[in-house]
Amino acid sequence: MEDRTASGNSAFPGEANVREKFWHTAKRAARHVPFMDEVVAAYYCALDRRTPMRVKGTLIAALAYFVLPVDTIPDFILGFGFTDDIAVLTAAIAAVRSHITPAHRLAARQALDETL
Repeated sequence: MEDRTASGNSAFPGEANVREKFWHTAKRAARHVPFMDEVVAAYYCALDRRTPMRVKGTLIAALAYFVLPVDTIPDFILGFGFTDDIAVLTAAIAAVRSHITPAHRLAARQALDETL
């Protein structure tokens, strides 16, 4: 599994931005997103070289929406700020769930234990 701080060539525009901002946003959203472990597992799936490009694209797009400060409902609105992010992440994760492996989930649990 790649390190969460790893940098490198990205196959998708915005992937570097997602990598840079993901952990900051994840910390802010942890108490609002009930399935943060799946979001972090999706993050690791998106970074995995073995993940098919179509799946990476889906996850990078959803994670980019999650980390970008401009979205349909601004994240700073208490109680509602992450609802649109949750909807986008839920749809993306459901679409590619079979590609999120036990190794991605283990890395997510370990990272969440260390980070949050």
